[in-house]
Amino acid sequence: MHQKPASIPVVLWLISGIVLVLAMVVIGGITRLTGSGLSITEWNLISGTLPPLSESEWLLMFEKYKQFPEYQKLNFGMTLSGFKQIFMWEYLHRLLGRIIGIVFIVPFLYFLYRKMLAPWLVKRLVFILLLGMAQGVMGWVMVMSGLSEMPHVSHYRLAAHLTLALLLIGVILWTIADLVAPVRQKSPALRAYSSLSWLLVFAILIQIVLGAFVAGLKSGFSYNTWPLMQGEFFPGFLSGLSIVQYFDNGVAVQFMHRWFAFVVLIFVVLFYSYLSKQDLPGTTRTAVRFLLLVTILQVGLGIATLVLVVPISLGVLHQVVAAILFMAALFVAHQLQHKAEAIMPERRKMAEPAGVLRKY
Repeated sequence: MHQKPASIPVVLWLISGIVLVLAMVVIGGITRLTGSGLSITEWNLISGTLPPLSESEWLLMFEKYKQFPEYQKLNFGMTLSGFKQIFMWEYLHRLLGRIIGIVFIVPFLYFLYRKMLAPWLVKRLVFILLLGMAQGVMGWVMVMSGLSEMPHVSHYRLAAHLTLALLLIGVILWTIADLVAPVRQKSPALRAYSSLSWLLVFAILIQIVLGAFVAGLKSGFSYNTWPLMQGEFFPGFLSGLSIVQYFDNGVAVQFMHRWFAFVVLIFVVLFYSYLSKQDLPGTTRTAVRFLLLVTILQVGLGIATLVLVVPISLGVLHQVVAAILFMAALFVAHQLQHKAEAIMPERRKMAEPAGVLRKY
């Protein structure tokens, strides 16, 4: 029986969510690289929507900033003009977070009212909403870690903040794929590749977390040579560190990040090599090719970003491509899932319940 496609407005709305979260990643990267993340020392969900509108309000915000160690230890003597520059990047980052909340909640309530959402989709969207809220809270928890004697955000909290953003993007993407790219029955031979695809998603996520550690520890600004680290493959002084200390040492984290990238690259090349010999649907084959190309691009960007001492443009691009790489791997995992046939017919049937505009 032919199933009707999912409502186009719902799919476009979900796509807009991914675009906005990616924009959030971009501005978050700029905020980090410009040292703007600790410029707003309060979290006022409603009153913080507007920036300072008068000179007196700017001076008040600047005085609040002066009470914290980042100004006292790193930016002492900063002018009001300099403060405005770093303030605006953090303000835009938080403002976009509020906009994302509105863009998600208002259409969700409208679609719910019009009975355009199937029961499974309502549950998924509520989960996405909770993830978005957790992401906002984690952002403030991260900022709080830098409003202390050490005016640097915890690299662990930074990694958690980025990971939640990726999970948010991932769940939205998976939902879109459920609606517009339903999985067909796979041969038993592809079941092993389904498991491998999830292992690859996990490996890419580990690499991104290591990248967040590099960013949080600012270790991309040292050892800016490749492939050796100032003439050494493995900096000798690292040999005395314990395993726990490795994750708190910027040089050690950079070493892990730069070489685990090639573990991921080799994994993707082998994965592509094996899958290219299989009889795959056109969408899946294209997704696997795209995954290979993005992986190669990301490794090249990582090397260029390091050697050029992390210019803002390359640093942000490297972060965005990491998110795209994660999305590509997740979509491949979606297309290779071998249990989908037991789930998707019902899901496709419920994708457009009564009340959806029939012209779609």
